Amino acid sequence: MMQANERIQSENGGKRGRLFVVSAPSGTGKTTLCTALRERFPDLSYSISYTTRSPRKGEKDGRDYFFISLEEFRAGIDQGRWVEWAEVHGNYYGTSAFALEKTLSSGGDLLLEIDVQGMRQILERFPEAVTIFILPPSVASLRERLFKRGTDASEVIERRIADAILEIARKDAYRYRIVNDDFERARDALLFLIDACRKYEDPDTTDFL
Repeated sequence: MMQANERIQSENGGKRGRLFVVSAPSGTGKTTLCTALRERFPDLSYSISYTTRSPRKGEKDGRDYFFISLEEFRAGIDQGRWVEWAEVHGNYYGTSAFALEKTLSSGGDLLLEIDVQGMRQILERFPEAVTIFILPPSVASLRERLFKRGTDASEVIERRIADAILEIARKDAYRYRIVNDDFERARDALLFLIDACRKYEDPDTTDFL
């Protein structure tokens, strides 16, 4: 296991930051868990993704996402602006390569919320990233959560469920897995994992709940 004091040297000679990648099917509670994580570790930087989709109720530009036009996003692809990007449910999402590398090179730890496709792209460039997958208790419970959320039409929800089944099938590509069947237990497991990875060494356990 890689000890905390054995991190890759950054460009300025200091310790390079750690990159934490969290993924989950839509409706699994990833955003709420990551919010709790950021509250517990305020020094943990957070990568805000860029997207072409419209803001949902309560979302703010620059806080939840950077909302940009399709034309600007496609220009970013041509310019190599994104370290990872994907089209999800008809919308584009991407992560700034410059912002990511700047934080890690300066020694800061960083949290990134992306989908399975994006995680694979990230590992190609940052193989040392700590990857975590959040699982729903079951597909049935996930469908119930999505309907209760009330933000999507039934046909959109069924498409999200189909995508979730494919994403769950790839859970073994992640180093760690947490089942969110109880928020407080899942939150505590995530906090323990991040704290252990930042302070000491990568825990051997892959399934926390």
